Amino acid sequence: MKPRVSLQDSAWRNGNFSLRIAPVRSEDVGLYEAQVTYKTEVHSCHVELGVITVTLNPPSPVIGNELLLMSCNSSHRASLVEACWFHNEHLGPTSRTICSFSRTLSIFYPAMSHAGSWRCQLRYSDKEIISATFNLQILGFEGPASPVVYAAAGSAAD
Repeated sequence: MKPRVSLQDSAWRNGNFSLRIAPVRSEDVGLYEAQVTYKTEVHSCHVELGVITVTLNPPSPVIGNELLLMSCNSSHRASLVEACWFHNEHLGPTSRTICSFSRTLSIFYPAMSHAGSWRCQLRYSDKEIISATFNLQILGFEGPASPVVYAAAGSAAD
């Protein structure tokens, strides 16, 4: 897993033996064991790493007006109860929430208004809730509803 794995050597004196993996990949899923020996004592702990992935088809950046499929998958083993997609959830009236039984969200005519922060949240039968956030980029033009723009002489026009 090198060079994606590192240990925080400076934190060992404080009892922190954390392993850092960056970036995490789907194949990193599994059970990890840490074992620390101090004098005659051996301490160990086990941590299970689960991974959630968000994939786009076609991949980002998306060209406006092409069918966009956003899929959210997790290594969690329980049955999926619900998948929710949150778009710009903290930005007031432009925020959207879409929930369904499917892990895939279809946007038939993506526009510039679909760009921004998306969060996929998966809820499972064992009450586990897992989420991932990503930034969707859309290539295209967003202009006024009318192709005619009036501006006062001497002012700026966008």
